[in-house]
Amino acid sequence: MYFDPAENFIYPPYAIYNWMIVAGFFTAVVLVVSLLTLLVSKGSSGFGVFFTELIGMLKDVFSLSPRRIWALTRLTFMEAYRRKALAVFVVFGLLFMFAGWFMGDSKEIQPDQVKVYISFVLTAVSWLTLPVVLILACFGIPEDIRLRSIHTVVTKPARRIEIVLGRMIGVSMIGWLVLSVMSVVGYLWIVRQIPQASQELLKCRVPIYGLVSFKDREGNYGKEGINVGDIWAFRSYIEGATKSRAEWRFFNVDETMLDSEGNLRLENSFSAFRSYKGDMTRPLFYDIKLFNIEHPEISYTTQPQPVNEFRSKQDIIPRKVTVDDVQYDILNDLTTKGSDKVPKGILGIEVACIDRDQYIGMARSDLFIRMPDRPFWVGYWKAIFGTALTVLLVSMIGVAASTMVKAPIAAVLTAVMYILSGKNPHQFMDQLVAGQVQGGGVLESVYRLVMHLGPSTELPANPAFTVVQIFDSILMNFLWLCKQVIPRSQYFNMPEYVANGFDVPWATSLIPSLLVTSAFIIPCVMMGYFALRTRELESK
Repeated sequence: MYFDPAENFIYPPYAIYNWMIVAGFFTAVVLVVSLLTLLVSKGSSGFGVFFTELIGMLKDVFSLSPRRIWALTRLTFMEAYRRKALAVFVVFGLLFMFAGWFMGDSKEIQPDQVKVYISFVLTAVSWLTLPVVLILACFGIPEDIRLRSIHTVVTKPARRIEIVLGRMIGVSMIGWLVLSVMSVVGYLWIVRQIPQASQELLKCRVPIYGLVSFKDREGNYGKEGINVGDIWAFRSYIEGATKSRAEWRFFNVDETMLDSEGNLRLENSFSAFRSYKGDMTRPLFYDIKLFNIEHPEISYTTQPQPVNEFRSKQDIIPRKVTVDDVQYDILNDLTTKGSDKVPKGILGIEVACIDRDQYIGMARSDLFIRMPDRPFWVGYWKAIFGTALTVLLVSMIGVAASTMVKAPIAAVLTAVMYILSGKNPHQFMDQLVAGQVQGGGVLESVYRLVMHLGPSTELPANPAFTVVQIFDSILMNFLWLCKQVIPRSQYFNMPEYVANGFDVPWATSLIPSLLVTSAFIIPCVMMGYFALRTRELESK
């Protein structure tokens, strides 16, 4: 099983710094594009028009009327109701009426089935809500311009910025209404589908992760363990019956990390690799050593435990342990008390494989301290909140795009931006910008394709290829600019946490998603304002 809840962790000061970069850069892009558009359409007089509109926008901001914004929001809601946007509830109802037929017998629930139920509900809620929001956001203002009904609004004392805000808020509220109703129904469906005897499977684990390092068979430290030949290098392996170890260091360990009975609960999901088959029914064994970083001789080693190859496993360690008739307290003796060189509250945990010539694989997220669980509804509604933020983000981008181009193009533009905001596209763009992708840039890749050259083949050194590399570097810099404008939707992917039985953490999902959403508010409103102020509100 692969799931790393902490892989998206962002250091809070860096998250705020990144938010300032995205918000500032996106705002600058909107201003530059608006200025260039005016210069192309109006010539040198475009400078005056630009600064006049910019000053007018600042005046409109300080004279916003909540009453007018609310009236435009209600108008958006009523238009969506007349256009049968709420008919999505019919599709949602049909899905849940027949979903139970295809998900097995509810009398025999396994952990994997619970994951399927939760994933189905949260995915259905998201996939049914976002298309509705996308259509309403991208077709609202263009349809008003086509029917000339927007003339009735702009002739009133309603400012352009209030029209944009009213549309964004109205579309978002419609999406939130649809989302709320479907979320309540989905939650009740999950609870009813799972028998009372299996209700304990609905949980939200709260993990505390540490930093991991490895030792080779000679006991020397390294960042990675042994590679057993697996192409997927998520886990590193340690060799049995040698000095090979995986060592974790957990920080700020205190009494809050103990359960109600005062025990330290460690949960792992190690993987086994057998160099010889032998008895396949016999599991591989490991032991866990807890030790003081400052004084490694103060340690406690557990009894050998079997590796659970396909499920997570808990090791419950009492707070007070006895070693050679000496009693140690995990928090007071095995955890560092702090000094000039070592911070306070660090607990060292070392894992060893016992079986000779066998290997146990592990990654940083494969061992964590499990704090007291939270109720299932806590993580569920956090995931719904993440979807609500996605609805707001799509609404803002869709409305802003619809003020500049026609409705179908705005819908395609918003959909493409949402697709590119995923984790894999952003990782690929990061690798391209960093020069980590073999084959070079656009022109170099085209040359390699035409000449049938592999991505690792060295190209001849001549002035022509120097020009190609310069042009490719310019394109890569432009790609970096585009990458800053595209949001990162990987932070909004909170259903994955809940489906895997984890609580949605603030540091890796909620705070980054809030910052990403807030970073797009000012640029999207500004883009919509400039577009409505500088375009002809006639049917095209």
